[in-house]
Amino acid sequence: MTAEAPVRVLLADAEPLQRSGWRLAIDSQDDLEVVAEVGDGVQAVALLRRVPVDVAVLDVRLPRMSGVQVAERVPEDARIRLVQRRPPTRVVLVSAVDLDHWEAGRDLGVDAVLPKDVDPERLFAEIRAAASLRRAAD
Repeated sequence: MTAEAPVRVLLADAEPLQRSGWRLAIDSQDDLEVVAEVGDGVQAVALLRRVPVDVAVLDVRLPRMSGVQVAERVPEDARIRLVQRRPPTRVVLVSAVDLDHWEAGRDLGVDAVLPKDVDPERLFAEIRAAASLRRAAD
C-alpha cells in the first residue's frame, strides 16, 4: 500500500514573519507540505495558475487583492481550474482583525475562517479537513 501524498498548501500573508511561522509549523507535519508562500492576493492568483495546491491559507486582508477576492477566483478562473485539474483548491481564510468575513466566506465555499493567532493544532485540523473534502470530490 502506498502512502497518500502530503497535502499541498499555499500560504498568502503580507507579513513574512507570519508566513515563515506558519511554514515551520505546517512543514513539521508529515502529511502537510507548504509548496509556496506569497505576500499578496495578485501573487496568490498567479501562483494558483501555475502550481497545483490542495489548500490555500489566505489572509483576509491581503494587499492588491483580498483573500476573499482570491477565494472568489479559485472556482471561476479557467487557468486556475486547468492547473488544479481536480475539484477546486480549498480555502481557509485567516484574519487578525475580525471574523465577520465568515458569512462571505461561506457563500464562496470557504472551508474555515480562523483568527491569525489560531492554535497550530486547529490550523492543521482545518487544513486536513479541507483537503479531505477536496480528495473526496476527486
